[in-house]
Amino acid sequence: MNKAPRLPARVFGVAALVFSGWLPASPLLATPAVQVGFSPEGTAQQLVLSVIGEARRDIRLMGYAFTSPEVARALIAAHRRGVAVGVVVDAKANQNGAGRAALNLLANAGVNVRTVNSYKILHDKVIVVDGVTTETGSFNFSRSAHRANSENVVVLRDMPEVAKQYLAHWQSRWAQGQDWQSTY
Repeated sequence: MNKAPRLPARVFGVAALVFSGWLPASPLLATPAVQVGFSPEGTAQQLVLSVIGEARRDIRLMGYAFTSPEVARALIAAHRRGVAVGVVVDAKANQNGAGRAALNLLANAGVNVRTVNSYKILHDKVIVVDGVTTETGSFNFSRSAHRANSENVVVLRDMPEVAKQYLAHWQSRWAQGQDWQSTY
C-alpha cells in the first residue's frame, strides 16, 4: 500500500491563512524592511531618489518645501516611464522662486501637482510608492535639506498597511488642494 507523504500541520495552517486573506500570498517575496538615511551626510536624499526610482505603478508625494531639482527630475523620469505621479505641497512654502520653478518643472512635464492653503502649514513629508512602500521623516524635498540641514528619512518597504494609512492622509490633502498652474 502506497502512503502519500504527510505534510506538517504548519503547512496547512499557513495555507489556511493565505486562502483566508489573513496572510499575504507571497510572504517570502514581500519581507518588510526598514531603512534610514540622514543629511547632510547624503544618505537621506539617496533613499528618497531610490524610492522614487523603484516605483512601477504610482507615486504619491506630500511635502512642505519643494525646491529640489534632483527630486523633481526623478519624479519626471518616473512619470515618463508610465508611473502615475501625484504631488501635493504647502502653498505658502513654495511661493519663492525655487519653489515655483520646481513646481513649474513638474507641471510642464505633465505631473499632477496641487498646493494646499488650508492649514497654517502643510508640514507633511512623505512619499508612498505602489501602495506598499512609505518614505517619511524630517527631510524636506529641498537642496538645504540635502546639503545643510540635519535631517532624517525612514523608508518602510513592503508594509501595505502603513502605506494605506498614509495614502488616506495624502488623499485628504489632495482633495483640499488647488491644481498648480505653471507660471511659464
